[in-house]
Amino acid sequence: MSGELDFRPKMLGLVCNWCCYGGADLCGVSRFQYPPFIRLVRVMCSGRVDLLHLLRALADGMDAVFVGGCHINDCHYVTEGNYDAIAMIEVCRELLRRIGIRPERVRLEWVSAGEGIRFAAIMNEYAEQVRTLGPLGRADGEGLDAAELGRRLEAATRLVPFARLALTGRLRPAVRTEEAYRRFFAGDEFRRLFDELLGERLAIGRVLLALRDGPRSAAELARGLGWSASEVARHLRNSSRHGWIRFDAAGGRYALAEG
Repeated sequence: MSGELDFRPKMLGLVCNWCCYGGADLCGVSRFQYPPFIRLVRVMCSGRVDLLHLLRALADGMDAVFVGGCHINDCHYVTEGNYDAIAMIEVCRELLRRIGIRPERVRLEWVSAGEGIRFAAIMNEYAEQVRTLGPLGRADGEGLDAAELGRRLEAATRLVPFARLALTGRLRPAVRTEEAYRRFFAGDEFRRLFDELLGERLAIGRVLLALRDGPRSAAELARGLGWSASEVARHLRNSSRHGWIRFDAAGGRYALAEG
């Protein structure tokens, strides 16, 4: 049997106590089958799942993370936490895309306590999707060794405090309706705001982590980060302006600033 067929993904499910966990429980009681390699953790609300939880799960070896909550407008809390979950998941998926990880490795679904068969269907379908993707870092479009994968996830994780601030303000629609959220996160305005609020910080973080292993020339950074020469030059200028890196004219290389 080939390695691909033998691959058993490591998958984490963070599921709402009131609805999705009930659906999972009904799934078990009804003896509906889904893969045993999906580990479920019960949380009080999908809106309590933090971006850090998802990134840390991936950094700790999970191949995918599933978040399950109540259907829209069925949240058991006045905060309507499933809207918070939508925003957090969309930001996480955009972060993953920008660091070269397939955004499909994070998924959000709504499952009620009476939808055991729906829960099983989603788990089976998602498990097959992740199995097809392969281990984290090795899917088509990823191609990352363990060291580079770790650096990229660390860069994303360092951005979490800034992402939390952005999510409380401009990085979500003003109106809480499913249609408004769908249109906002599928549109160009979301990507523009992401660039403005988080994109440059993420890029600089990746530069600093690349230089942590030693001085690099601009060309070496471009090859390692997969950026064009102009992109690298822009991020190096911004990093230098903040005093985070220095340029060694004699060696023609950039290094982390001392102190």
